[in-house]
Amino acid sequence: MRVLFIGGTGTISTAISKALMEQGHDLYLINRGNRNDFLNENVTIIKADIHDEESVAKKIEGLSFDVVCDFIGFVPEQLERDYRLFKGKTKQFMYISSASAYHKPVKDYRITEGTALANLYWEYSRNKILCEEYLMKLYREEGFPVTIIRPSHTYDERSIPLGVHGDLGSWQVIKRMLDGKPVIIHGDGTSLWTITHNSDFAKGFIGLMGNPHAIGEAFQITNDESLTWNQIYQIIADVLNVELKPYYVASSFLDAVSKYDFKGSLIGDKANTVVFHNQKLKDAVPGLQMTVRAEEGIRRTIESVLSHPEYQVEDPEFDVWCDKVICGLEQAKQNILS
Repeated sequence: MRVLFIGGTGTISTAISKALMEQGHDLYLINRGNRNDFLNENVTIIKADIHDEESVAKKIEGLSFDVVCDFIGFVPEQLERDYRLFKGKTKQFMYISSASAYHKPVKDYRITEGTALANLYWEYSRNKILCEEYLMKLYREEGFPVTIIRPSHTYDERSIPLGVHGDLGSWQVIKRMLDGKPVIIHGDGTSLWTITHNSDFAKGFIGLMGNPHAIGEAFQITNDESLTWNQIYQIIADVLNVELKPYYVASSFLDAVSKYDFKGSLIGDKANTVVFHNQKLKDAVPGLQMTVRAEEGIRRTIESVLSHPEYQVEDPEFDVWCDKVICGLEQAKQNILS
């Protein structure tokens, strides 16, 4: 297939790009030229800022594609631009939405593609819903060949999946574990969550590319495995060979005392128990199997992070904030007891 990705080098898209290269597809990427070092000579880089619509239109003039996918569209205006650029130029337009768009608080912990879309707590998710609605309207009214993809907490070798971390990523939490310090876990750690290694995500995604059963449809692509947050953090500690020292804090309190967007990322997403039912994807992609279990994926990721100093981005501000929250709550307990 001739495939064009808007982006193509992020957490989700890197694994897909690598798999497509291995399979010999004709891959084009529109990006600014960052993080393209893993690409081979068979990939065509269209170096451009996708927001510069006029420039991109000139660079893709005369080209057509079997599949176009936007990995970095967050608001409807960006999808309107994509429609202008690729109408009549692609047989399938795939859009990366988000499973956080599903109704929060959850009405039923079992999530399917038919679960209502609504998120009272996270603007990011509401914008994803608006993007989906815009694209599906084009499909219904004009036959624009849309496929919606909803990932949930996909991770790769650069970032360890966590619930509570700062703006600079997961490393500071790992460092706290290695230093023997307590780490904050939202709630009591018993809600269920699903993490998906990007190599598994790529299998489902590629199975939907050029798939006639995918046009006009939405698919969630996640692992079938469900774990508690306590299990996820314990796996991390076991791989690091350290004692897990959890410090449990209510998500609502974390949101109230933090500059971080915990209302969206926790109350609007990770604090909810979710179990994804993926039969629709399996019906569309016969034989699909997610093979990277959490303990294996986390082990791979931790080994990668520990061997690549560039992935170890320290976040001292988040570290100080964690200490303040823990010390403050411990002092409050002592005041009540005394």
